[in-house]
Amino acid sequence: MLKKTIWIAVILLSLTVISCKDDVLPKPAAFLRLDYPMAKYVNFENTCPFSFQMNEDAQIKGEKECSFAITYPKMKATIYLTYKPVNNNIDKLLRDAQKLTYEHVIKADDILEQPYLNPEKKVYGMFYQVNGNAATNSQFYVTDSTKHFITGSVYFYSKPNFDSVMPAASYIKNDMQRLMETLKWK
Repeated sequence: MLKKTIWIAVILLSLTVISCKDDVLPKPAAFLRLDYPMAKYVNFENTCPFSFQMNEDAQIKGEKECSFAITYPKMKATIYLTYKPVNNNIDKLLRDAQKLTYEHVIKADDILEQPYLNPEKKVYGMFYQVNGNAATNSQFYVTDSTKHFITGSVYFYSKPNFDSVMPAASYIKNDMQRLMETLKWK
């Protein structure tokens, strides 16, 4: 009888140990959270006929004839700025800037236009937000309409996937708008 009781106790103890495991549940879908530091801006000024504020975490590279790249190494992105003097060709410069933006209409879901006017500084332009899997998510042009014309566009070093680059694209879009709003002609 004692053997039977010990045998039952061993079986009950074994069942108790086996049944105390946590249930296996599938993990919920996770999303990568990309947090970027609050942008701090510094003045950029050189021999070019303009100045502006830029993010202190960005770097200027490839400066040539007042056209250069503002790189964001942590985000693997670059804003390309191109300066051109206006020589009775403002219509052509405007057409080229608009054409560059609307070449992305094939891949873009939507292109939002935001006019920019600052008569006190004589800075006029357009900011384009390109939504969807286009090669660029933001572009702009600014001019004083008589002497100076600048275009800017951001590109990421990855295959266009708007959902993946959206946090970085939003961060850089704010930097591009700050650049436009603080631009001064010399």
